[in-house]
Amino acid sequence: MNDTVAVLGPGAVGGSLAVRLSNAGVRVICVAHAEAAGLVALAGLALESPDGAFTARVEVVERLVTPVGLLLVAVKAPALDDAVERIEPDAVADGVVVPLLNGLEHMDVLRACFDGRVAAGSISHFQAYRAGRVQIIEATASPVITLASESLPRADVEHAAELLRRARVDVRVGQNEKRVLWHKLARIAPLAAATSASGRTVGELRSDPEWRPRLEKAIGEACVIAEADGVSLLPSSQWVIIDDMADETTTSAARDVAAGRRSELDALVGAVLRTAARLDVPCPTLTELAVSAGLR
Repeated sequence: MNDTVAVLGPGAVGGSLAVRLSNAGVRVICVAHAEAAGLVALAGLALESPDGAFTARVEVVERLVTPVGLLLVAVKAPALDDAVERIEPDAVADGVVVPLLNGLEHMDVLRACFDGRVAAGSISHFQAYRAGRVQIIEATASPVITLASESLPRADVEHAAELLRRARVDVRVGQNEKRVLWHKLARIAPLAAATSASGRTVGELRSDPEWRPRLEKAIGEACVIAEADGVSLLPSSQWVIIDDMADETTTSAARDVAAGRRSELDALVGAVLRTAARLDVPCPTLTELAVSAGLR
C-alpha cells in the first residue's frame, strides 16, 4: 500500500503532523499556496513540543499530483474551497482523505471533490499555534485523532491510522462518521462562541459564576441537537474534557476574531444552528452566544 502522506495546509496542526510524520520516516508532501510553499521549501518546518524540539525538510508543492495513501486536510474552513483545488483527484484515487476541520458541512465539500475516498476525522486533546511562518509550538502532548468511514474498506482506514501512529499520534478508529464529528463539535462550537464573545480563556469561563452556566446551557443544547441528528451525547462527558483543559486554553476561532481574521465561527456555530433549524430544535443560549460573538 502507498505510504506517502500529503498534508494540505502546513499550518499549526498540519505542520505539526508533517514534522512528526517526517521524523518517523514517512514520506510527507505538504501542499500550500505559492508564498507558504516557498517558505517551507526554503526553511523547512520547526516544531517545539513538550517532547522536545524537532525540524523537518519535507517536499512541498502548490498542487498535488503524486499518488498518496493518506491526505490530511488541515486548512481552516474559510480556506477549504480554494485549497481543494490544489489536489488532483487522481492523487487520492486509492488513498484516504481525512479532514481535520471542525464542523459538519466540510464533509459535503470534500465528498463532491473526492467521491468515495473521504473518512470523517477529528483531532482533539491538542493545542498548537504558529510562532512564526514555519515555526510551530505545541502546548500539549501527542494529539488524539479519531477516524471513521461507513464506505471505505476497513483495511484502507486502518492503513491510514497506522501511518499516523508512526508519528506518535493516538489514533482511534470508530464506526460512525456523525459521531466522530459531533463528539467534538458539541463542545467546541459553544466554546468557540463563548471565547470569541467574551475574550476569556477556558479557565476563566469555567470559574466565572455568570459565564459557566451560560456555557453549560449551550453545551446542553448542542447535545440535544446532536441527539436529534442521530448521535447520543452526554453533556457531563463533554464537561469531563473541558474541565481537563489547561486554564489558558482558548479556541482558534477566538484568536482569529481577536486578530480581525476570517474565523471558523460559521463552520462551527453556524453549522450547529443550521442543523438545529433543520431539525426544529430550539437553542436560545447558543444562538445568543453566536450573536454576541459576531455571527449573524
